[in-house]
Amino acid sequence: QVQLVESGGGVVQAGGSLRLSCSASGHAGGRYAMGWFRQAPGKEREFVAAITWNADNTFYKDPVKGRFTISRHRTENTVYLQMNSLKPEDSAVYYCAAAYNVAVVRGAYRYWGQGTQVTVSS
Repeated sequence: QVQLVESGGGVVQAGGSLRLSCSASGHAGGRYAMGWFRQAPGKEREFVAAITWNADNTFYKDPVKGRFTISRHRTENTVYLQMNSLKPEDSAVYYCAAAYNVAVVRGAYRYWGQGTQVTVSS
């Protein structure tokens, strides 16, 4: 069992930046790929970014490429999502998740955090 806890969400003006963190505990020493997803009210949870277990590759949803950066520090069992040039349409609850292999679909992820709210004002 892996427990994931997100933090760093908040309210920011359009064009601003936020850095989300996801701390893992439990069996966090495993070789898990990590991903970030987001869900806005009335919408499906969607993929944002992912990173391999050893951080040798990253993947992004097209609308966030060039603005968001995913990274991880294995020694701290923590994954980050640096979000720059934020837009109102980025507003959502952001979730981190762990998978046995890197993927861009929800079903591939075994463990999920409870989410952190990101609100971008116009």
